[in-house]
Amino acid sequence: MRRALVVGGANGIGLAIAALMAERSEVERVYVVDKDPLIPPVTGKDVFSTQGGSKIQSFLFDLLKDDYTLLDRFTDIDTLMITAGRGRMELFAELSEEEIIQTMSLNATATMRIIKHFYHRLLSTTDDFRCGVMVSIAGYLSSPFYSVYAASKAAQRIFIESVNTELTKAGTTNRILNVSPGSIRGTRFNGASHTQLDLLRPLATDIISHLEAKDDLFIPQYDEVYHDVLDRYHTDFRREGLHSYDYKLKTKDLRH
Repeated sequence: MRRALVVGGANGIGLAIAALMAERSEVERVYVVDKDPLIPPVTGKDVFSTQGGSKIQSFLFDLLKDDYTLLDRFTDIDTLMITAGRGRMELFAELSEEEIIQTMSLNATATMRIIKHFYHRLLSTTDDFRCGVMVSIAGYLSSPFYSVYAASKAAQRIFIESVNTELTKAGTTNRILNVSPGSIRGTRFNGASHTQLDLLRPLATDIISHLEAKDDLFIPQYDEVYHDVLDRYHTDFRREGLHSYDYKLKTKDLRH
């Protein structure tokens, strides 16, 4: 039977992924690690009132702590999904040093530390181990109003690409999936007051499919939106940065 660990799965897309995994008959247990208590979604299909919901077991843990030995207890998992992170739409001038430290620590360093605890599983040439990280399209281009957040996501992206190269050379088929969306409707990060599972279900389903396929990159809405955005950025990153600044100022859009 399958077992999964979702770090940052108490709400938002992490909760949606945990809930959908719990619905699967082949999944015996879904562990959720988060600094906040697990909050069942109040819209959409409530899997927490079904048999699937009983498969979810929650653990409270703050990723800003020094001691990560809690992770060593999850020796039975074959799937790891990291969705924890933080970010705030604000000019760099308005961010405190403490926010800078915490954003880089939670988004970038914590990802590396978590994966380090399970890296021997990724290196295996005989066992399938699925691993994914919620990164962001902000990690691919300059993102005014999200300067430190974008820097932390760029660090995640380069780390994943580098380690995946090492995994390839080690002869394993296991990979780390980089999930780099823009704005995700139905999450508190996007302004929702609660997790809206009905809105998150399609994206969560796609993420799980890419995890199962051991893909290394998934950019939602790439063809519809981000292909053109990235092309403009690579053609003239200065001009696209100014465009992004004005666009955010005008619309408060969180996509890039």
